[in-house]
Amino acid sequence: MPRFLALILLAAALAGCAKPALYQPLHDDVGYGEQQLEGNRYRVWFAGNSATPRETVEDYVLYRAAELTLEKGYDYFVLSDRSTQGEKNDNGGVSLGIGGFHFGGHGGVSIGVGTGIGGGNSKYYGQADAVLMKGKKPASNASAFDAREIKASLEPSIVRTQPE
Repeated sequence: MPRFLALILLAAALAGCAKPALYQPLHDDVGYGEQQLEGNRYRVWFAGNSATPRETVEDYVLYRAAELTLEKGYDYFVLSDRSTQGEKNDNGGVSLGIGGFHFGGHGGVSIGVGTGIGGGNSKYYGQADAVLMKGKKPASNASAFDAREIKASLEPSIVRTQPE
């Protein structure tokens, strides 16, 4: 029975090890990227892992658009075709099963433990098309974002290195 408990504790520990994706250029299917579509129009995206919340993926897309806008010498950006999609990860998590059977007067009990990293979480992918613009952001356009304000607002929540 002590081995059984040790297996359960190990499985639980492994399931809790996953950390959210870092804000980094795309690497191993996780991170941000962009593609120039035409002139000042770009498609920006961020792909998270199974431990990255949907809100973080959406913030990272917005942050990347702001960062790109400033890198290219523009002041604000207008977003269109913004979307976030989740892909179900069916790796399970920690499972424990106890079952029994009875056949011809003989009985038995079986106990099993299974593990899987991911716990059935979704991996989120967000993208948006951003038109980079110069000048003052028009107050009347709800899809327009001041790049400096967005960058300053989101900077405290951007995780670039894994916390110890």
